[in-house]
Amino acid sequence: MCRCSRMLLSGLLTGALVVVVSVMEVDKMDENEWRYHGEGNKSLVVSHVQLSIVLRLLKYPAEDSENPPQTVEQAFRQVQNIVDFSSNVMSCLLGEKFVHSGEVVKLPLEFVRQLSIKVQHQRPASRRDKVMDIYSGCALCLPNLTSPTLHQPTHTPTLCIEIKPKCGFLPYSKHVSQDIKTKVCRFCMHQHYKVAMGMWKRRSRYCPIDLFSGNRQRMHFAIRQLIEEPQNNLKIFKGGQCIFSSLEGIDDLMDLNSLLHHLRPYFQYGNNRINSHMTSKALLNDFIQVLVNALLSAGSGDGGVVMDRRGEGWSSCEASMFNKERTRHGSQGSPSNSVLSRLRQTQMLDTLDIEGLYPLYRRVEQHLQDFPKERTRLQMDGPYNEAFLEKLQKCPSDDDGSLEYAVSKVHQYRVAMTAKDSQIMVALVPSCEEEEDDEGLPSQRQLRDFVSSRPPAFSYSVSILDLDPKPFDNIPRQLHLDHNIVSCYLRSGCALPKGALPSHSGLFSAAEREDCTLLFHPV
Repeated sequence: MCRCSRMLLSGLLTGALVVVVSVMEVDKMDENEWRYHGEGNKSLVVSHVQLSIVLRLLKYPAEDSENPPQTVEQAFRQVQNIVDFSSNVMSCLLGEKFVHSGEVVKLPLEFVRQLSIKVQHQRPASRRDKVMDIYSGCALCLPNLTSPTLHQPTHTPTLCIEIKPKCGFLPYSKHVSQDIKTKVCRFCMHQHYKVAMGMWKRRSRYCPIDLFSGNRQRMHFAIRQLIEEPQNNLKIFKGGQCIFSSLEGIDDLMDLNSLLHHLRPYFQYGNNRINSHMTSKALLNDFIQVLVNALLSAGSGDGGVVMDRRGEGWSSCEASMFNKERTRHGSQGSPSNSVLSRLRQTQMLDTLDIEGLYPLYRRVEQHLQDFPKERTRLQMDGPYNEAFLEKLQKCPSDDDGSLEYAVSKVHQYRVAMTAKDSQIMVALVPSCEEEEDDEGLPSQRQLRDFVSSRPPAFSYSVSILDLDPKPFDNIPRQLHLDHNIVSCYLRSGCALPKGALPSHSGLFSAAEREDCTLLFHPV
């Protein structure tokens, strides 16, 4: 691979942002150059049809459509806070190579209004209770991580996997009141609650403790469960277009046969696997193994293994469907500079659990009620700068009863919640065989599996996104939700709630569910 083709992905994405910002400085912007990309609870995203960039615009309740809830200055500050929190806080904790903070841009209002009209009919019905901000013109410009500018010698569209891994550790705080929380992870308990509330028809068998374990068999099993029941924790893109997901609980969007059809061209070239002779099971195994390699290898060249800060190693969730007796001897814990390890370390800033954190929240809240102007000095709403990061890193280990301790712990919890709710994006591009001996760079390296019948090599990039600051005022809701989730799980008797459907039977055969290891069968 030539030197110019091994440019760091971050540099390429930064260049794309420079281009789009210069385009936005032109008075007339064409809404037809943008298309609906997706949306969350607080923002809507559109992507450019040619450039590898997206615009993220704010949303607010539909009843406020005639009277915007904030001024232009407040909207700008909200978007700038997202950028500052990502670049000054999360980037330092997670690693710059994984984080793309973006840039605040000011858009022509007429363009924003026309764009809002264009995408309205493409939005899911369940999201239309909120409308796009058409008054401030403020937006966040980011690289389109579903179609990054990677070196592509084969001209094959980029394959991009978006994973929302959730919390990767079991709470160990002395403040935890229910012992079950130390044995069953939050995600597995939350599945019972979501099915009981009608949010999903089936429980996912995915367990984040398995994914974060660093053990290849457990990780392989976890990803298999994500594919079987993706919910909103897995999406797969090809050339920027979503080819596999489960949006808004619509089962028709999950088609494993269609996914395998899209994946086959990426994996049929090695080991005489031509003319589609590769079995579906072997194809899926190869795909998962390449993904596991990326999650473990990215940026981990000089890292060791990070163990649990309690000194107890990496624990297991009792609700996980993984058969622990089948675990072969292998590593427990991700390489210290891998994306999973960095994410988990940041999540573990939540040292007290919400039950231990809530009294400290009340201490801060009471102080702010008595002295409202202190909210700015204590940086409850930003600015997210070096001083904010210093409060996190210099927090005393023991509670001395001070306001400063409470504030630091609250900030740590908010950062941990951002890490727990973030997403990992893995972009893959097949590499040419003659490039096999090239060393590559951390953000664009070669992936090969560890058995003789290996899948093809890939260039890859790994990123972390959705790194918005969590509101201070949201902590009481988190406590209430935690109580509801645990209560529902205990009432369920650790079984499917009444009326729930079993997991998808059509995606994998019973034999395939039983054999979810990294064993490869001859083709």
